[in-house]
Amino acid sequence: MRVVDLHVDVLCKMLEFPGSKWGVSHPEGLFDATPDRLRTGGLALQVFPIFLPDNVPSNPESLFQAAELFWSEVLTVNDMMLIRRPSDIEAAIEQKKIGAILSLEGTDGLQGCTWVLHLLHRLGLRLLGPTWNHANWACDGAMELRGAGFTKAGIKLVKECESLGILLDVSHLSDRGFWDLADQAGRPFFASHSNARSMKDNPRNLTDKQIQAIIKVEGIIGITFVPWFVHSKDTVSINDVLRHVEHVCALGGAQNIAFGSDFDGITRHVQGLEHPGKYPDLANALLKHYPENLVRGFMGDTAIRFFTKNLS
Repeated sequence: MRVVDLHVDVLCKMLEFPGSKWGVSHPEGLFDATPDRLRTGGLALQVFPIFLPDNVPSNPESLFQAAELFWSEVLTVNDMMLIRRPSDIEAAIEQKKIGAILSLEGTDGLQGCTWVLHLLHRLGLRLLGPTWNHANWACDGAMELRGAGFTKAGIKLVKECESLGILLDVSHLSDRGFWDLADQAGRPFFASHSNARSMKDNPRNLTDKQIQAIIKVEGIIGITFVPWFVHSKDTVSINDVLRHVEHVCALGGAQNIAFGSDFDGITRHVQGLEHPGKYPDLANALLKHYPENLVRGFMGDTAIRFFTKNLS
């Protein structure tokens, strides 16, 4: 069963721990998402976002440093293949390689510079989330108390991304930011790693109306394994994740569900979903409740269809 994961923070962890090598074994267990675990989990596509940790300056140089790590540490691993366009996805599947898609989580480091965005696009950037949880020059994030939307510069960013063919990610946006983007976007948008707010009340999760808006534009929703976005209890299980899947299905989104684990961006895990090698266990849990064709969609086929249709 083909698997797609819309969000692992491998690049962030490499920036946070300079000198760490992704493609080699780490006895100390530095990475959740390792090449071997991606293979064990059946990953067909893996999204690698650039996110700048607190110990790294927020500037273009840091963004290019992260992009260089993507090229030198990720794409050099055996069986990894850069995904820029739909034909790359077809080739990766045919050659049984793991497709790697470069994303940007938070545009602080762009510092409003269009040339930086253009150069990152040439290096493979195809997905972009305008901010993290705070406010930046483009828009407000989900945890920003004032709850504003996009700035004028942020609206220009949306238009620039769409002209380049960069798909926009609404995870981490404030509620007003979400609707600003929905009003401005001319192409489908998606949520890489967000759950249903009706199931777990957290500003990072999507309201029912937001979920329905993504469904309406034929976007995808990456159900995430961040425990505190899944349930309030101390030990969160796979069945708790399934509650969010079922809620999105109930809203008409059975053909819009994907997964965005946030592996390597979390220190606490859903029990039974500690790393990508556990994806077959998630598939088996889903098969107890849903038909196989639907589970294949959840696990990866829906996301593959979305990227095949919308990458350019």
